[in-house]
Amino acid sequence: MTHAFRYERLATNGPARLGRVHTAHGIVDTPAFMPVGTAATVKAQRPEEVRATGAQIILGNTYHLMLRPTAERVAKLGGLRNFMNWRGPILTDSGGFQVMSLAKLRKMTEEGVTFQSHIDGTKHHLTPERSIEIQHLLDATITMAFDECTPYPASHEQAAESMRLSMRWAERSRKAFVARPGYGQFGIVQGSVYEDLRRESVEALAGMDFEGYAVGGLAVGEGQELMFQTLDYTCPMMPEDKPRYLMGVGKPADIVGAVARGIDMFDCVLPTRSGRTAQAFTRRGTVNLRNARHAEDPRPLDADCACAACRQYSRAYLHHLIRCDEILGLMLLTGHNLQYYQDLMRGLRGAIGDGRLSDFIARFEEDQARGDVSPLED
Repeated sequence: MTHAFRYERLATNGPARLGRVHTAHGIVDTPAFMPVGTAATVKAQRPEEVRATGAQIILGNTYHLMLRPTAERVAKLGGLRNFMNWRGPILTDSGGFQVMSLAKLRKMTEEGVTFQSHIDGTKHHLTPERSIEIQHLLDATITMAFDECTPYPASHEQAAESMRLSMRWAERSRKAFVARPGYGQFGIVQGSVYEDLRRESVEALAGMDFEGYAVGGLAVGEGQELMFQTLDYTCPMMPEDKPRYLMGVGKPADIVGAVARGIDMFDCVLPTRSGRTAQAFTRRGTVNLRNARHAEDPRPLDADCACAACRQYSRAYLHHLIRCDEILGLMLLTGHNLQYYQDLMRGLRGAIGDGRLSDFIARFEEDQARGDVSPLED
């Protein structure tokens, strides 16, 4: 029997929340980080490796999948979970952000967006109704409303116009959504860095009674301080009995700060993208494995990490793989970064449950500030 989609709040520590999202395809413990599987794959990782890090939910991308291999083909092959062999919930974004950032020669109207594919130049039309249809064909556990991601900086007038268009699109997205037990749809709060616009957006979306709510339009260049200020006033406005998702965030310090302000769910390409550019996230900050200082270092990348890269290989070997452009290097560093992010989320959940989040954050900041271990002496 499939149960209803619901959010269960287990504990709080200040604004921070420990919870569970119950879905048709399994439970998601929150705060949660969703690895990004843009084109039906978390790059350089097998699904079972992603699951082994502790990830319970991943993100798929409407824009990329509608172009290749097409949503209709994925549906014919049993939906995205079956297609890519992921045995858990999947959240799909609406495609709006990618249309704005990747597509060629796009034209936006009240109806939707007409654009040319960045792959082959073919013409496509994406509306709220089509975005929801694509996500339905993909069999997304969580569907996102179609919105315009307001660029930064934007004047109050520009942000208001953009947000109100997104709210009209949200209403159309809600009407197009096919409700099923254990499936949910999230509305996206817009309004740039303007408190009155964020309030207007939250109130409009709350009236549509979505299963969850996302904060969009952040991590687009405004900087951490302004992002945190925006969350400080936006989170308390949002419904308490629904999950809250901060889209496209972020760096470990961004996630820790957002959790402390009441956010439950995150996604970002950083751990996977950084793994492919020799950057490793560790308990002592970021480490660049390209640097010559690692060439003869027999120590693990992070002594407190249980991933394969840290348990079975030396910094020297990882450095060698990167310098030789060996695919294994990218795979190991990506796996390590995903493990680091999931370990961070586990730590945050435990700290909220035990009522010691402030101590956890102080220790996190102290460890990050220490920097990497000293190089070995010759």
